[in-house]
Amino acid sequence: MVAPGDEGPMTRKPAWVIDKERARRSGAQPTIWLFGLHAVRDALLNPARRRHRLVLTRNAADRLGEAIAAAAMAPEIADPRRFDVPLAPDSVHQGAALEAEPLDWGTLGDCTADPARSGPVVLLDRVTDPHNVGAILRSAEVFGAAAVIAPARHSAPESGALAKAASGALERQPYLRVTNLGDALEELGRLGFLRLGLDGAGEVALADGIARAGAGRVALVLGAEGPGLRERTRGLCDHLVRIPAAGDFGSLNVSNAAAVALYAASEGARMFHDRATRPLTSR
Repeated sequence: MVAPGDEGPMTRKPAWVIDKERARRSGAQPTIWLFGLHAVRDALLNPARRRHRLVLTRNAADRLGEAIAAAAMAPEIADPRRFDVPLAPDSVHQGAALEAEPLDWGTLGDCTADPARSGPVVLLDRVTDPHNVGAILRSAEVFGAAAVIAPARHSAPESGALAKAASGALERQPYLRVTNLGDALEELGRLGFLRLGLDGAGEVALADGIARAGAGRVALVLGAEGPGLRERTRGLCDHLVRIPAAGDFGSLNVSNAAAVALYAASEGARMFHDRATRPLTSR
């Protein structure tokens, strides 16, 4: 019987293999841990997602059987009493975790030029709560947004918490983090987008602002709760618009405001299309 730690040279990897693995790890993209049944299932079904490790309890493996087969990935089966992956203690992982690389959606120009993504663009000015961003991604997917844009710094990164809040939308809805949000706004202006900044003190109602876009496309700009839009961000918007409220009782959560704005943009585009295509009738 061989004592632990003294397995002998036959079970050890050759030095060149170890060196190669170290080099690959050092040059690899940083990875994230996705968790939760919905988030892991959708990541397994996404061919664009580069995956490394899949850790599941037996129960989760049974529930994700089709997705595991589609991804052709062998899971590591874990004891539910000792789910040994680097997640925050309060993570509701449901017995499913996937180590993967962040998605690459290309550039802002790539997303806006894609004919399959002809909807509005959402820009988030320092929205750092992953649960809010996840909820915004869900709304963006529902209403056909071309992309959700956030600054690389002072915004919610792609993470397990964000993916779980997005309930799968992270795998399908472009989420771009750019070096400078102001530069992205300027680029959208050159591309012909009408840039609408949501502000409780805006002089134009949201629906009226969207109507001004006509046949053009809309960029909806939302700021963090409390600070709102930064000065440069406000200055680069074509109009500051408000969501009309029934009384002076405060403002909407940023994710709720995004959902309202996306719905209004969707309805505005539909109504403009209906008017433009309505046949002329004689009196």
